Amino acid sequence: MKMRSILFSLCLAGALWAQADPPLPPLPPPVEVHPTFIVMSDPQFGMFLQNRSFEHETANFEFAIATANRLKPAFVVVTGDLVNKDGDEAQIAEYKRIAGHLNRGIRLFSVPGNHDVGNEPTAATLAAYRKSFGEDYYTFRVGDVTGIVLNSNLEKAPDKVLQEASKMEAWLKTELAKARREGVRRIIVFQHIPFFLEKPDEPNQYFNIPLAVRQRYLKLLHDYGVKEVFAGHLHRNSEGRDGDLDMVTSGPVGMPLNGGRSGMRLVTIAGDALTHKYYDFSELP
Repeated sequence: MKMRSILFSLCLAGALWAQADPPLPPLPPPVEVHPTFIVMSDPQFGMFLQNRSFEHETANFEFAIATANRLKPAFVVVTGDLVNKDGDEAQIAEYKRIAGHLNRGIRLFSVPGNHDVGNEPTAATLAAYRKSFGEDYYTFRVGDVTGIVLNSNLEKAPDKVLQEASKMEAWLKTELAKARREGVRRIIVFQHIPFFLEKPDEPNQYFNIPLAVRQRYLKLLHDYGVKEVFAGHLHRNSEGRDGDLDMVTSGPVGMPLNGGRSGMRLVTIAGDALTHKYYDFSELP
């Protein structure tokens, strides 16, 4: 009788246990993200340790490129400061080595930053950049997107290369007019230094383009219906608007500053709608 009572108690306990802890529901499927393109900025090999080495930058950029291979965007744009010391052969070689691991079906477009051509570019620094990376301003076409890459250093500090700065501005007008004639659906501008961080009339500072030049370029972009400019340089995120133009500044792949986080921006275009979100490396889908 005693044994029967014990067995009954055990059965009852088992039943109560089963009622208290039902089977866990299945995990939801992982969120699938299919960006149209990815904006990376400021891998800046050498910044963490002031040009003594670049192991941290290597790890970050390798992770960024591996993530792009996994997410399979149509293209990737790196918005400047590819290296920390312009002309440094080891830093340049490491950027190009890791960028070379990007899947061949994903196009890569590099943008010059102030650390790539100098805060005050010269004919020599521009020539060195072009020898290492190719053109410092150019147009590309991927699907319905026409991308215009600008050398913002020719906007920011053109005094030593005035002819080059004038040439780029005239070229931009020609490219925008050509895109209009061809009925291009969406034109997006990519450069390193943002035109502005929050407001189009904000005061001049290190992290924006001087007001007089800024106003001239913004008018041109408005005249031709450009609605997005993507930039870097700030080492954290910022966003501002000038009417219907969105000025998007992305945090760095490399070393962040002032509360920023290392990561990348995923951009999706569906019809006429463009959406974007910055993910730090711990948040990536």
